[in-house]
Amino acid sequence: MQSISKKASTLFIAGLGLVSIFACNSSDAQTAVETQAANTKYKPAFTGQTRIAGMKTKTPFSVSLLSKDLEHPWGICVLPDGRFLVSEKLGTMGIITTGGKIVKKITGLPKVVPDGQGGLLDVNIDPHFSTNRMIYWDYSEQTSGGTLLAIAKGKLSADETKIENIQVIYRATPAYKGTLQFGSRIVFDKNGNLFVSTGERSGNDIRMQAQDLNSSLGKIIHITKDGKAVPGGPFSKTPNARPEIYALGLRSPEGLAINPLTGELWESEFGPRGGDEINIIRPGKNYGWPVITYGIEYSGEKVGDGIQQKKGMEQPVYYWDPVVSPSGIAFYNSNVIPEWKGNLFVGGLSSTHIVRLVIKNNKVVGEERFLKSEGERFRALAVGKDGALYAVTDGGRFYRIAKK
Repeated sequence: MQSISKKASTLFIAGLGLVSIFACNSSDAQTAVETQAANTKYKPAFTGQTRIAGMKTKTPFSVSLLSKDLEHPWGICVLPDGRFLVSEKLGTMGIITTGGKIVKKITGLPKVVPDGQGGLLDVNIDPHFSTNRMIYWDYSEQTSGGTLLAIAKGKLSADETKIENIQVIYRATPAYKGTLQFGSRIVFDKNGNLFVSTGERSGNDIRMQAQDLNSSLGKIIHITKDGKAVPGGPFSKTPNARPEIYALGLRSPEGLAINPLTGELWESEFGPRGGDEINIIRPGKNYGWPVITYGIEYSGEKVGDGIQQKKGMEQPVYYWDPVVSPSGIAFYNSNVIPEWKGNLFVGGLSSTHIVRLVIKNNKVVGEERFLKSEGERFRALAVGKDGALYAVTDGGRFYRIAKK
């Protein structure tokens, strides 16, 4: 981001190492960070739903490039010992130290379809990983009817080079002959069950299934570790509805995280041309796609009837137009940088920056953007045990953002 280069006090050019160290000591609030024209003249449903005032972090912090050697990373999670487990789009995983050293390569996973937006996608560890060593991941799988999102589990071997006793526990059907918008992220609820986000697969001939309760596409799925519907779901007694559906009406949800301060599930979602969203996901709620959206078709035409609000459909907490292409998200829940606590960080792909959203009472009250100058597509984020924010990019880079 431009303010990094302007405020950088240290810059190491040779090899890896510290990208920049800087302090932002200006006042908290500024004008909106978004200065580009919107794709539409759509009006927000409430004040502060988009183009909120800019904020700047006061705490001096550093940005370090730890590695350039990852292979198309997609997901990242923190292991109990502080190292990171990273999934890679082409079908492998790796274990990385906080210093950026790749110490293990995990192979032998089920075959993935890496075309388009498919591949090995998210990865997460069991809440009881320290004792059971179980790992959960999702990936695009080839079937006779096309590709689909599959969720699998297995046990990390003692030497950390393979996954044992692999089982596919869930498939998001129907399959579709396409390579776009699988989702997906995996997070665990407080009871150890899985929330999984699924995409609606993009095609005009299938995306309306985001509104279909007998389809797993465009949904938040709530399943047990064995892939069964969590009992008592919001649609468990609805005729012809899949009992594992927790929420519906999603387009391409690539970010999912539990807010540690409230326990609520938050989601980031790609809009089409404009209309990227941040949502609070609540049971049984309909998030509108493709009926309502703040975006338009890539062709410039309106989506559906071109409406942004409809009774019975939820409004996003926040949206962007033009897009940031939000992928992985992470709440900051450390005391190392107190002003960040409870803030939501969002990895931007086409926007090539990381977004910090300041949240109060479930409303976004400020936005900050980092690392624009790096020119990287930020795919996934995680907060380390050391209180630093870590990020992986499509270009194979691994960054650490930490208090100076």
